[in-house]
Amino acid sequence: MLFIQYPKCTTCQRAKKWLETNRIKFEERHIKEENPTCEEIRKWHKMSGLPLKRFFNTSGLLYKEMQLKDKLPTMSEEDQYNLLVTDGMLVKRPLIVGEDFVLTGFKEKEWEEKLK
Repeated sequence: MLFIQYPKCTTCQRAKKWLETNRIKFEERHIKEENPTCEEIRKWHKMSGLPLKRFFNTSGLLYKEMQLKDKLPTMSEEDQYNLLVTDGMLVKRPLIVGEDFVLTGFKEKEWEEKLK
């Protein structure tokens, strides 16, 4: 399993601790140092079954600075994919990627149902 996170993010820290406490094996990836590619985002979006907006870090400074709340609804899916890959700080985190699922953000109950 791939655990994509930003080490300074407190939610990511809680998620990592939860994974370790529950002895779930994972490969770690720093989202700022190794931003997801367009192909990865596209694949994860399709696997997740979630709206593409759920892959955006809507509480992040960059999201707010770029006024994406107003811009996303008028952007094409392709433009949104291309935007997500420009900066890891735009991507919702943590992300956990399994063989056939993707979880965005850390919701303990959701993670428990999927990972235990």
